[in-house]
Order: sequence, then C-alpha cells, then structure tokens
Amino acid sequence: MKILKNICFLLILFCSFNSNSQNPFKFKIDKNIEATDVKSQDNTGTCWSYSTTSLIESEILRTSGVYIDLSEMYIVRKLYLEKAENYLRYHGKANFSQGALAHDYFLVMDKYGLMPEEAYSGKLNNKNHNHSQLEVSLKIFLDSILKFKTIDPHWKESFENILDEHLGTCKSIFSYKGKDYFPKSFAESLNINSSDYLGFTSYTHHPFYKKFILEIPDNFSRGQYYNLPIENIMELINSSINKGYTVVWDGDVSESGFRSEKGVACLLPEGYLIGDSLPIELIPSQDLRQTTFDSHETTDDHLMQITGIASDQNGNIYYITKNSWGKSSGINGYMYMSEKYLMLKTVSIYINKNAITPVIYKKIDIN
Repeated sequence: MKILKNICFLLILFCSFNSNSQNPFKFKIDKNIEATDVKSQDNTGTCWSYSTTSLIESEILRTSGVYIDLSEMYIVRKLYLEKAENYLRYHGKANFSQGALAHDYFLVMDKYGLMPEEAYSGKLNNKNHNHSQLEVSLKIFLDSILKFKTIDPHWKESFENILDEHLGTCKSIFSYKGKDYFPKSFAESLNINSSDYLGFTSYTHHPFYKKFILEIPDNFSRGQYYNLPIENIMELINSSINKGYTVVWDGDVSESGFRSEKGVACLLPEGYLIGDSLPIELIPSQDLRQTTFDSHETTDDHLMQITGIASDQNGNIYYITKNSWGKSSGINGYMYMSEKYLMLKTVSIYINKNAITPVIYKKIDIN
C-alpha cells in the first residue's frame, strides 16, 4: 500500500492464529445473518448485481423464511440497455462498461421487474459467464450508430439481438412454482420496496449529512449517496448486522492486504506476506480516506455482501463478507475484512433504512 508504507513502523505487533482449512485464523463468529448460496460471477464485471441480488435474497429470507434464487443476469441484461441509452444521449462521451452500483439494481427492478435464476440464467449451453466479448460487441455497435447524423429509431432491436447471442433469449412470461409471471408481477410478489434501501459514503470534498453524486466511473446513472463521517458508516454497518440486515459493500480490493486466497482483508505493511498471523493495524483517519480517494489509490473495484461480524483472538473486529468468486475462493466463498480495512477502503455501502440509528437519522434529510 503506497501511502501506508511511510507509516509501516507503526505496524510491528502481530497476533498469531492456528491454521486450518475452513477458518485458518480461528475467527470467532459474533453474529452472522443467513444468506443464500455463494455463486460465481465468472469472467464478468457484474459483482454489483451479485451482491445486491444476494442482499435481496437475504431480505426475502429474513421476512418470509423463503429461500429464493434470483437471476443476476436478468438485471445485468436490462441495465446494458439503460447504459446504452445513456451512452447515446451523451454522444458516446459517457461510461459504457460491465460495472455498475447497487442503486442500479433497484433502478432495473422498479422499471423491468425481476426473474428467478431458473427462468433466466444468462448462460448459453451451461458455460461459465464471460462478458468480455459481449462488452466489446455492444460498444462497437453503439459507436457505429454514432457515426451517422441521426440515430436509427430501431437500434434497440439490433442491440437486443446481440444480447440474445451472448446471454440467450429472455422470455416476457415465465412459469415459477406452477404460476405464470411477468417480470414486473414476479417482483411485486416478493414485496421488496426499493425505497427501503439507501446508499452512504464518506468523503470530505462534500458536506457531511448531505447527499451528493459519487464521482466514480461506475456511477453512470449519477446515483446520490448520503455523506457521513467514516465513524458513522461503521455505526450503520454494525447497526445493520445487529438488527438482522445485511449490507452491500463497495470498495477497493486491489490492495496487498486483500488476500482472497486466504479469505482475509487487512491493512498490511509494504511487502508483508500473511502466513499464520494478521497485523494489528493503524486506525485510518478521515483525511487519509480522502487522500487515497483523490489520488486514486482507493478505487471502486468490487461489491460484496456483508453478512456478519467476527473477532480475532485479540478482540479485533472483522466483517464476514459473501463474495461472488465461487465457493473455492476465500473461506468457502467468504472474506473476513478487518474493521480498519473497511474504514480506509470502503467507497460506499447500501443498507435497509430501518438500520439507520436514531442519532444519524436526525442528521440526514430523508425524503
């Protein structure tokens, strides 16, 4: 970690853990919310859909006790169309990529509905997901349209054909558990209200306790987030988990301390390799958060679902986080991210608004 290397001398104490294959650092589970099975996004940049889908599945499980497997790729497919419309309106000067954010999930849900995985997998011939060529093909098509003076009003038909070629056709009516649905009617049957979920971030270049459009490339739809001090962000995460709500986490996983093969993420001294021990970490400041964000050291890399809280043998807090890189990644598909890592490397979170603490609720204008 580039900035932290100048303060590595503070990170000299280590706590040791016995190692085993399921929980190599002997974390104690303090609270963990039940979630659906770990999936793999394979070779795609669609973590935003997997993490938010998993949050919704957990919400359905919390409120009804029903396990449901929702289609991530139905949401992804519909958002490609939204991104395309935006790209054309900006004459090709907007972001068009596989990435997006949690609020985009709710945008699609409200506009197009939802589908179960069994009705639409987004796979052809049961092969793994791979959107590399799809992204290229879609962008080449959109750029070809922009070469003409006016936009062909029927461009969406050709766009949908490309999606069909890579993701398979998507039915407008499907059967689920003996009943026929449209995607909209299916979403309505799940009793999920998008207005119950809000986004939060923490940066000093905008006033605290106000909303602003978060300036990251994947925020193509210009979603707004409430801006809070990082201590308040951690309060919201803790409140959410303690009240039984999971969290969508968006942050930086490119640091040396994010070790997916070991299932842990923590702030590391430069060159330190995790063996059977984890560091006692520096407490990051709000100023350091801003510095690393402005310098692009902290980047919007990945979204995951926080499901619980754990602690190490010294009582240091770690957050149990469901990833979308398959069950063979991390600890059975999960990461344990340290409190300090989240304090520095969190870009944003999305939570159920019922988890907002009374003190924070009074300070923000929810409308």
